[in-house]
Amino acid sequence: MKFKAIIFDMDGTIVDTETIWKNATKYLLERRQIILTPEEEYNLLQSFHGQSMRDCCFILRSTYNLEESVCELIQEKQAYADQLYHQGIKFVDGFLPFFERAKAINLPMAIATNASHTTLSITDKALGLQGLFGPHMYCLNQVTRPKPHPEIYLYAADRIAIDPEQCMAIEDSAHGISAAKAAGMFCIGINTSGNPEQLAQADIIIDHYDQLELDAL
Repeated sequence: MKFKAIIFDMDGTIVDTETIWKNATKYLLERRQIILTPEEEYNLLQSFHGQSMRDCCFILRSTYNLEESVCELIQEKQAYADQLYHQGIKFVDGFLPFFERAKAINLPMAIATNASHTTLSITDKALGLQGLFGPHMYCLNQVTRPKPHPEIYLYAADRIAIDPEQCMAIEDSAHGISAAKAAGMFCIGINTSGNPEQLAQADIIIDHYDQLELDAL
């Protein structure tokens, strides 16, 4: 096998959270009497894909001329999303069997996410991520620049002591793929959003983890 480690994004890559963040955005806007058409909602959510919470809230504030600061919007959106996380989240279909296949051949694995420490902790509590990844779960609080900057991927590779060029990244967004490629990693794009255009810069595009043959990589 060419690669010596796998580094996963989290939201949309290993954890199915699209509906949670969609509803949190809708909640935040509807509290301000802003009702989006389906087309407007789709375009807005596409602009969020792979972005940090801060960047998403900056987009909301500037697009809809909201009075609150970005920090206030982050707090409000995060608080509502936390409630939804506690109501139940699940792994992306096929992730756990793939993880077990990779574990069976002793591949080091890590998470590198634009999510906050709060979101990562809630996800860990709900799904037991620490039991899978141990301490190798890295988030936006541990770096200074979010994806598409490569810092989080370089940080994760350093912490697992594997050269970035020997790491395979798995991502579901254009920003994440840009970050992984800028870090020098081979990147697989998984089409969980149903928008393959987001994944155009990936080295390989898949629709499901069953399509990944570790021996071939």
